Amino acid sequence: MRERAVSGTSEGPAPAADLDRPVVAESEIDTSPRTEPPAPAPYRSVFTAAPLAMAVVDREGMVVSANDSLAALLGSAPGELAGSVAADLVDLTSDARTWHAYREVLRGRQSRLRCTRRLKHPDGRSLWVQVTVAPLPAEDRAVLLTVADISSRHELQARLRHLQMHDPVTRLPNRTLFFERLSAALEAESYEQSGTGRIGLCYLDLDGFKAINDTLGHRVGDRLLAAVAERLSRCADEAGHSRTSIPLVARLGGDEFALLVEDSTGTEQLAELAESVLEAVQDPFDICGQRLSVSASIGVVERHAAGTTPTALMQAADTTLYWAKADGKSRWTLFDPERNAHRMTRQALASTLRPAIDRGEFRLEYQPLVGMEDDRLHGVEALIRWNHPQFGVLTPNRFIGLAEEDGSIVPLGRWVLRTACGQARRWQLDHPDEPPIFVSVNVAVRQVWDSDLVADVAETLAETGLAPHLLQLELTESAVMGSAGRPLQALKALSDMGVRIAIDDFGTGYSNLAYLSRLPVSVLKLDGTFVRGFQYDDRDGTATRPNPADEVVVEAMIQLAHRLGLTVTAECVETSAQATRLRRIGCDTGQGWLYSRPVPPDRISELLGTPGVQAGVGNP
Repeated sequence: MRERAVSGTSEGPAPAADLDRPVVAESEIDTSPRTEPPAPAPYRSVFTAAPLAMAVVDREGMVVSANDSLAALLGSAPGELAGSVAADLVDLTSDARTWHAYREVLRGRQSRLRCTRRLKHPDGRSLWVQVTVAPLPAEDRAVLLTVADISSRHELQARLRHLQMHDPVTRLPNRTLFFERLSAALEAESYEQSGTGRIGLCYLDLDGFKAINDTLGHRVGDRLLAAVAERLSRCADEAGHSRTSIPLVARLGGDEFALLVEDSTGTEQLAELAESVLEAVQDPFDICGQRLSVSASIGVVERHAAGTTPTALMQAADTTLYWAKADGKSRWTLFDPERNAHRMTRQALASTLRPAIDRGEFRLEYQPLVGMEDDRLHGVEALIRWNHPQFGVLTPNRFIGLAEEDGSIVPLGRWVLRTACGQARRWQLDHPDEPPIFVSVNVAVRQVWDSDLVADVAETLAETGLAPHLLQLELTESAVMGSAGRPLQALKALSDMGVRIAIDDFGTGYSNLAYLSRLPVSVLKLDGTFVRGFQYDDRDGTATRPNPADEVVVEAMIQLAHRLGLTVTAECVETSAQATRLRRIGCDTGQGWLYSRPVPPDRISELLGTPGVQAGVGNP
């Protein structure tokens, strides 16, 4: 007659009437023939006529008397209940915790027990009841069991919970229910005893939904979301057809949906599900007489359930969804730990970049700029390095982009400018008999917009005592060629001050030669891709002649620069053959590993005063 309302436990209680495990000590058990003692006179009529179902239960757990309300509730006659095991009537033995509490009340060690149980009526319907067990006065040596029918209240609560846990537009489980289910799936007892011990998640949002929602209105948008939900549910049903469980489909908000796969069998299962979702969503929808098309981007995560958390799983899914969108949308992307580690490293660098400037974690190295005709050291380019306490020595390509994004390039650029100018002045003072060398410093275009670069340079030159013509500022071609307004004014002011302006990576950007003649530029630095074409390749024993087209292009750029009164520096000079050909076509200076890698300041001091910078002389 009973139906369990809570899950069982490994600690199964013994049958309620098992005298081998008495509820009270044997000496307390009344073994005389049972008679139904009358209830105390003042309360007998109340007990009999009360609408609340009640029974008097002795200390052994047997029903002494029951009123008509309890008999009606359980579908029995009042006389049939007397002598019954009370715990069996209302299912108090279905879990160990309730059974223990009930026995404590019978023994007088606990004042009350209240619990909710689901019972099955003889006519087949289910009842939800609230059971209360409380002791009667000590002289009665009994307890009062009351049973209240709360089926209507429970049904209302269930309806309210359903409304609270489901999305009104799609009727799918909402974010709250999704996370409740996800948290339960990641509890150890959920996967340790059975299943694969793995979990998978497809996290998706719709590409193009916002445009439809904004142009056609929320009514059409909601109907489209409901239609998408139907297709996702169909995909989940098909995916779970031959498996133990069906993926949970939920709407997490907006146009975001999730399909949770418990007991996943591996990435192949998740990939198949993601493919079926993509195909289902891509088919056009007929909504309110209009044919609408959307697609989906899906982030797929599949892993062992042990060791993961709902937060970690959703973070991985959100990251992977972002990758899918960044890679072109209308696709699914599988979570990649290495790619995520790179992203996390980038975030870690971004969060510590500004404090690192104050902590002095940066240093400069210098790469020689060598005259092609005399092989003498004419200048150096200052190159920044980050001595990161966790990731080691980082080159500019790892953090300069981040510095430009968050604006820390401005204080970092000031530090580089002052450090490099100060070092150039020290070299000049330490080698008074040698021609002073210039120092070339890279400048980001954001430094021109977000700070007063002209004032910073003037102040730095005044503080260090370095002559303006010994400072060269390098800007990329794309930044300089598009300069107008404030950037162009700053470049002209710096040039008027005597500072040399160089265009870095020339030949890879706009190459607006007509505009070049109107810029205050004094140096062109040829991009290394041109110089590499000059190199003989003898790795397999057969020398490969240089690409003649590269030489023609480079020679033309050098001639043009010279006609405009500019000097030319070739980057990435790695072989003497390259240097010879560059010298022959008129290149002014060279920079590259043929002469030296970037080195600390003291190595540059060693090169000063030497008659010529020979190949590799500055290399460690």
